[in-house]
This record gives sequence, C-alpha cells and structure tokens, in this order.
Amino acid sequence: MKIVTLIARLLLGLMFVVFGSNGFLHFIPMGEMPSGLAGGFMAALAGTPYFYFVAAIMVITGLLFLVNRFVPLALMLLGPVLVNILLYHAFLHPQGFQPGAVATLLWLVVFFAHISAFAGIFRAKS
Repeated sequence: MKIVTLIARLLLGLMFVVFGSNGFLHFIPMGEMPSGLAGGFMAALAGTPYFYFVAAIMVITGLLFLVNRFVPLALMLLGPVLVNILLYHAFLHPQGFQPGAVATLLWLVVFFAHISAFAGIFRAKS
C-alpha cells in the first residue's frame, strides 16, 4: 500500500504543479470557451484574480506533495479545489470530467494514507 500511496502522491503533485503552472504561464492550449452557462461562469471568473489564486494553491499543494512535506495541509487546501472542479463538470460542463475524477481518486488514496492527521475533525464532540 505504501507504493500505491507514493505513486498517487507523486502523480497528484505532478498533475497540480503542471496544471497550476499553466494558470500563470499558459503553455497548454485551453481551446475554445464552452457555450452557455459554463462559458458565462468561466468568463465571470476570468474577469477576477480568482484563477490566479486557485492556480497558486494548485502549484503550492503540488510542490508539497512532491517533496512529501505538510501533506495533510496540502490535502486540506486541495480538497475545495477538487470539489469545485467536480461540481463545475457535474452541473455546467460534463465533458472533460475525467481529469478531475482521476485527481479525486488520487486525492482519496493519499487522504486515507494520512487519515490519522484528520482524526480530530471526525470526532462528534471536542
């Protein structure tokens, strides 16, 4: 299981360093904007610094996964990003959901390997 967790952590780190860096450097072509609500949502977010903030979180968490430091913190920061990716594809743009689903599966593997770090939040009473 340690090998699976190591591979999942490294793949997750590489994925988010590359795609987060693309938010700043634009080296991967993004294609056309989707139409309808999905396009309007993306256009609204593109008019703000939102994407730069999310890209910075992606790069930081990806680096933390790669160097194997503060992995529970990286998991905590990346969780909401993944939820937003999944919800965007579930409700607005079903095409292209596969990378988000793969990233979520990798996140779950790493999360369950570090679940002891989150033991306190799963208690009913403090």
